[in-house]
Amino acid sequence: MKNWVLDGSLIVASCMKTGANFVPSWLEEALSQGHRFWVYVGQLQSMRTDLIRKLTESGADQPEATATSRLASSLSRCQWLAALAEDGDVLAEADLIGAQLRKAAARLGGNSCILTDDPQRIAEGKPFCTVARLQELSASSGGSDGIAFIDLASQQDRIRPALESALHQVLHHGRYIQGPEIEALEKRLADYVGVEHCVGVSSGTDALLIALMALGIGPGDEIITTAFSFAATAEAVLLLGARPVYVDIDPVTFNIDVSLIEEKINARTRAILPVGLYGQCPDFPAMRLIARQHGLALIEDAAQSFGATQDGMRSGSLGTIGATSFFPAKPLGAYGDAGACFTNDADLMMRLRELRDHGQSRRYHHVRLGINARMASIQAAVLLQKLTVFDDELVMRQRAAQCYQTLLEESASDMGMTLPVVAPGNTSSWAQYTVRIGHRDQIQAVLAQRGVPTAVHYPAPIPVQPAMVDSSGQYPVSVRSAQSVLSLPMHPYLNSATQQHIAQQLIQAVKETIA
Repeated sequence: MKNWVLDGSLIVASCMKTGANFVPSWLEEALSQGHRFWVYVGQLQSMRTDLIRKLTESGADQPEATATSRLASSLSRCQWLAALAEDGDVLAEADLIGAQLRKAAARLGGNSCILTDDPQRIAEGKPFCTVARLQELSASSGGSDGIAFIDLASQQDRIRPALESALHQVLHHGRYIQGPEIEALEKRLADYVGVEHCVGVSSGTDALLIALMALGIGPGDEIITTAFSFAATAEAVLLLGARPVYVDIDPVTFNIDVSLIEEKINARTRAILPVGLYGQCPDFPAMRLIARQHGLALIEDAAQSFGATQDGMRSGSLGTIGATSFFPAKPLGAYGDAGACFTNDADLMMRLRELRDHGQSRRYHHVRLGINARMASIQAAVLLQKLTVFDDELVMRQRAAQCYQTLLEESASDMGMTLPVVAPGNTSSWAQYTVRIGHRDQIQAVLAQRGVPTAVHYPAPIPVQPAMVDSSGQYPVSVRSAQSVLSLPMHPYLNSATQQHIAQQLIQAVKETIA
């Protein structure tokens, strides 16, 4: 059990302790085991009033100021649990606060409990329980809920007040499509990436689709792209009746092998569509030169590399059009599907805006065939808040990646494991931390048994996918990579102790597998 709501009386009791630390030892212990604690905001006034009264009765100096400072200290390790409209529907209850606590706790999920020292509430049973019960459960379960592959909860804790405020603003203004958040986000993203224009859309796949549509790609056209990525890259090409022409990948970076591109170009080639796999950009200077020489567009699939840089330029700004995804698991993720296109070309920008909204140049005036690819205002509201911590999170991702490198580099050669390499001139957004290793499936199974989550990005090259099959070429590096890549947990909030445990389990699993 991970989520616990603290009854205000427990907070007041902790604030009456002597000494400088007003966070109870049992709470500190549970926090170290991965439990999360919430304080219902509707109890704030009663907590402060009760504490001032108790401090006054005890003869404390400046009871109001003391109450404020002690509450701030005691609550510093907890999250505020918002009071919502449904919490007001409790007038018929004898215990109003108790009823509100039950409603608030239920929003955290069915396994959440309310810790209290109130005898009447304890007598009600679940969801009310005692601190002793928390300690019993922690002792019997070991406390931890395991390792998160991607930890979105810690990020949400960090931005919760501003995030909840932004979401409520959308609920109240009611402009759920093309609300003011969309324009604000597009400006912020364009400034961040370093381009003139940003067009928010409904997903990364739609970003690729309308980018191709804006360039007039259609039946008979060929688009050069990577053989090793998520299927959406080729899917967007095929949906327009064009043909993806696959190129094998570089064995070091997993990105498209630029040296193999020119041999694929013919009279039907219209564009090059590379992917910034795992968080770093492919060789755009070389691809820009090829594109100029052959009159081709260059579309950047920045779904995984958003936030990365190449020679000081941000991913998304490196081609004719940049397309990215804000799927929740991406380095910058929404709370649902969302995406964006980037360009410095004003004409392309207008086409992209029309294409995302059924080809309309104005309401009910359709100048081209488009699709419904508008971003929801609520996703823009989320992304605006996440952007406030994004640069810091990129630093934290880099720190986590370096920690893995340090923990694994000494053993890597003995294990036959290849660690990620960031090419000169690049920074990575570390969407994934992906190693290459033999006996991958067996090692992954062992790690799963030991509570270490992993993923395979990706188990097969795109040209062998049934819906996208292409037997005209050979992609040996992509095939080998699909058989050996293994992604370890990666997010900004990984701590070094967790990473050390992951590394130890990986090393041990390899030893057992190859013994």
